Amino acid sequence: MTKLSDTQAIILSAAAQREDRIALPLPESLRGGAAAKVVGAMLAKGFLEEVDANMHNGEPVWRETGDGHGVTLVATDAGLAAIGKPEDANSAPTGANEPPSDAPAPDTATEPQGGPKARTPREGTKQAALIAMLRAPEGATIDEIATALQWAGHTVRGAMAGALKKKLGLEVTSEKIEGRGRVYKLPAA
Repeated sequence: MTKLSDTQAIILSAAAQREDRIALPLPESLRGGAAAKVVGAMLAKGFLEEVDANMHNGEPVWRETGDGHGVTLVATDAGLAAIGKPEDANSAPTGANEPPSDAPAPDTATEPQGGPKARTPREGTKQAALIAMLRAPEGATIDEIATALQWAGHTVRGAMAGALKKKLGLEVTSEKIEGRGRVYKLPAA
């Protein structure tokens, strides 16, 4: 069975419970760019497909095409198979297009196995400079970092707690050094 994120599984499970397999509405917590990213990935893997929405019947609309028509999202047979639901020919939506038989299978080799994808900072950014300062043998103080990066002190603390600790999983340590104050460090890479 294909590895799905929790959000993808919720979307497909909800669609599987509907006779028309429509995947809308999306979970309330999924909005804006996050919704577009999840749906885009599901479209690329062939789990969902866009079909013309029958707006006169009140079908939910994923996006408008600009010419007065709307598009809705429908779970495909591949999407139902990904959640372990057997294909049911009686529940196939009208207008749903099957992928051509010569279409390549969705690439699952690039999906992370057993946990979230490790994030790495881009080179040449302020975040990369912050990491370099903290990996130096002498470490850095909040004031030194704030001056070098032209940040406020609270921005430095937020970057260390949010981006470095939570997102990148780096362990920032600190110690008080006489004459210098609190010095923050990261272990050498």
